Amino acid sequence: MKTILGTYSNPNQHWVGDGFPVRSLFSYNSLGGQVSPFLLLDYAGPYNFAPTTDRRGVGQHPHRGFETVTIVYDGEVEHKDSTGNGGIIGPGDVQWMTAAGGILHEEYHSPAFGKTGGPFRMVQLWVNLPAKDKMAPGGYQGITAADIPTVELPGGAGLGRVIAGEMLGVKGPARTFTPINVWDVRLNRDADVTLDLPEGHTAMLVVLAGHVTVGGSEEAGEAEMVLLSREGGSIPIHANGDATILVLTGAPIDEPIVGYGPFVMNSEAEIRQAIDDFNNGRLAPVAA
Repeated sequence: MKTILGTYSNPNQHWVGDGFPVRSLFSYNSLGGQVSPFLLLDYAGPYNFAPTTDRRGVGQHPHRGFETVTIVYDGEVEHKDSTGNGGIIGPGDVQWMTAAGGILHEEYHSPAFGKTGGPFRMVQLWVNLPAKDKMAPGGYQGITAADIPTVELPGGAGLGRVIAGEMLGVKGPARTFTPINVWDVRLNRDADVTLDLPEGHTAMLVVLAGHVTVGGSEEAGEAEMVLLSREGGSIPIHANGDATILVLTGAPIDEPIVGYGPFVMNSEAEIRQAIDDFNNGRLAPVAA
């Protein structure tokens, strides 16, 4: 069985642009290689937006060296990037953007959601890339809710949506550079379930809603992350009420992590190169 290494939260909310009120629940800056291959998780919301005709969000900005995974629970997000890719995702949908060698993108609320306003809630996860893939071409996977298979958990405990990796023999649609699992798990009130997680993987349980007891003793509520040991292969969870948990596991990338804002590379020299490339218009190819 996996053991619990710690529970982490962040009561301090900050705004990304004017559309995303986020709490960073973990980052490589604070936890370093302990969370590899994951780098950061921002939980935006829950928040209720008033209707507007203005564009809410964050304008064009760069990334290099990793991937961003955006999962929408409430509201709608519109994405556009320098490769010409983009789209609108709503509840249950996922945008999986590979920045790799460089990409410029922007994220706003969709025009329809801006017009109506309402509840907004989403997660953005940063996933590291190994050194050999950090300068790969940028890419984009638009994954709709209909693309994501759902599995029933044993004993009627709830449901799991398999975004990436494999759960109970069901594989998710996301293509990944290294072995990772991203499961969107909904637990019923008073449910008990034991999740089988890969031996040797970094593993985290991110509670997005509700309250759970992990490993028989560790309490975790909304916007808290439980970090598990890489050793061991299972973890019992009890739902004290209806709960939503994002389950993340991944094979660690045993390489240096050097980050500066939107760039995450392996050395200071590579960070300086990324900044120079961006300042001189070389960071990302632009679609014709």
